[in-house]
Amino acid sequence: MSGLHDATPGALRDTGRGGTVRGGSRGTGSAGAGQESSGEADAEPGAAVHGTGTGTGPGTVRGRPPGTAPDAVRGGSRAPAPGARPGGSHAAGFDGRYERRRPGHWTPRRRARRRNGTGRHRTRRALVLLLGCLPGAAVALVLAFCAVGAAPTGARSAHPAPTRHPATAPAHAAARPVIVPRARWAGEGLPAQPPPRYDDRVVAVFVHHTDSPNGYDCADAPRIIRALYQGQTSARQWDDIGYNFLVDRCGTIYEGRAGGVDRPVTGAHTQGFNHRTAGIAAIGTFTAGTPVPPEMTEAIAALAAWKLGLSDVDPRSRVALVSSNGGSRYAAGATAVLPAVAGHDAGYQTSCPGAALSARLEAIRARAARLQGRT
Repeated sequence: MSGLHDATPGALRDTGRGGTVRGGSRGTGSAGAGQESSGEADAEPGAAVHGTGTGTGPGTVRGRPPGTAPDAVRGGSRAPAPGARPGGSHAAGFDGRYERRRPGHWTPRRRARRRNGTGRHRTRRALVLLLGCLPGAAVALVLAFCAVGAAPTGARSAHPAPTRHPATAPAHAAARPVIVPRARWAGEGLPAQPPPRYDDRVVAVFVHHTDSPNGYDCADAPRIIRALYQGQTSARQWDDIGYNFLVDRCGTIYEGRAGGVDRPVTGAHTQGFNHRTAGIAAIGTFTAGTPVPPEMTEAIAALAAWKLGLSDVDPRSRVALVSSNGGSRYAAGATAVLPAVAGHDAGYQTSCPGAALSARLEAIRARAARLQGRT
């Protein structure tokens, strides 16, 4: 709309060139025509003002509202307001006073209000332009927003945002060890998994051995885990591998049962005590007299320290667990107080995890506690 100047009746404008000052004209345009534009002073409503003067000193300004006699409004012009652009199409403002004739007298001189295109007048015009382009539902939304209003800059809200408190870290958290994701051994072609089941937390771990050959190459561990998965899901008709984690002889930790390594996934490893526990299986057979690789025991200790640390459980402590199955060492519903790092045989009638690995559990508990920063 370059070159157009739309005004309402009663607008005072100073050209700054000593020429005629006119108001009362309306621009032509689309939505918003007839709304006030920037750079005009707001005189008394309905006054179409005209006058003469140099714009730099005294002069006359006379107005004649519709239905009034000539010289109904008079006043003196002043120098252009600071920021006025001589010769421009819009003045930056207008300083002046005016009087209005009443029957038998003139009213006291009043100062014309200035507008520099800011504030509520400009906002109102922008709103009208916006509403002309919006569908009905959006118009209702905008009007509702405007009715509520926005808080001024720097104002405090009556309803401050709630304070966010960061989650408290466990007092004895251990570093998470490197865990190889199950995709490394699962590959493609596995049947669709049902949704995982979860407990509220993990308070104990059960250590197992897989009762499989020991002389494997560590690079073959994914293939061995895949075979264990197939045996448990086919012969036993389980929906997934039962162990939450598996550790090879080189100390590499693998994710077992699906659901997320950092979550309390309900496993299938210790009958009667699968809830609130994690199953860690050492790949191999560790009966009496079988050496247990130190890399394996170190990895088991690191995994137990991290997993129990998420619940701030001391690996050297004993915890209360409720049996969910009478096939365990305890009747269903009975409470058993077991080590936080226990062998499979602590909860079930079995020789697992083998005498050699069972003999290493005390050292594993102590190492896990040190990894948690306990003394």
